[in-house]
Amino acid sequence: MTKVVLISGASSGLGKATASYLAKHNYRVFGTSRDPEQHKNQDKCELLYFDLNQPQTAGPLVEQLIEKAGRLDVLINNAGAGITGPIEEIDPEAVQTHFSTNLFGTLALTQKVLPHMRKQGSGLIINVTSIGGYMGLPYRGIYSASKGALGIMSEALRMEVKRFGVEVVTLAPGDYATDIAARRIYSPLKKDSPYHDRYKYALDTIDGHVDDGSDPLEFARMVDRIIKLKKRKVHYKSGSFLQKISLLLKRILPDTIFEKIIMNHYKV
Repeated sequence: MTKVVLISGASSGLGKATASYLAKHNYRVFGTSRDPEQHKNQDKCELLYFDLNQPQTAGPLVEQLIEKAGRLDVLINNAGAGITGPIEEIDPEAVQTHFSTNLFGTLALTQKVLPHMRKQGSGLIINVTSIGGYMGLPYRGIYSASKGALGIMSEALRMEVKRFGVEVVTLAPGDYATDIAARRIYSPLKKDSPYHDRYKYALDTIDGHVDDGSDPLEFARMVDRIIKLKKRKVHYKSGSFLQKISLLLKRILPDTIFEKIIMNHYKV
């Protein structure tokens, strides 16, 4: 049976790469976009309207998909955004918008999908978090917090829905060569800010990591492997060796030593 997959944020970045890859490998793929018409020629992936910042759009999206496909086997909560800035200076409204995008919108979509998966007695939810969600990163603290919250919520959800035949896992990517930098929310780089020089260095470092990031196809193949697994772990990571090894170092090193490594990397 051909599996039906829904990928949020499938019109750009990792979502687009994953949708395209899965569609070419015998999945029936639906994606979400805030402007499906603009991307309607995306190969073998039907885009449907959904806006993470308008949770009320989740219900109509899921009903439309069920009407078209009759079922939903895999939900990939991929859509999200980046945000940077010194925590002292970052706009609280931007923080609220960011959490609406990275956490609350994802929750709204998940809540609308779960009744259908429970009725089927099966389903897989892959929540895309971030390697950055496992640690506080300077000038990316709000992003780390939103992705960390999604990871913790996923752990709880996994235990709650397991008895219904629904499985929840997280997939934490590192840096990939996508257009995410163009869609990131930036706290302004103020010349009179006490954080100016360090924040500018951090921005240059972050953008450099994206420019030199891995091929998004690597991420798409990882998603495909997770879907096909018979037994799954709770958490998966995808990215460069150095990014993945940072998680091991965080577990085994004293907190203050790991903090020094991160501060040295970002020149804080």
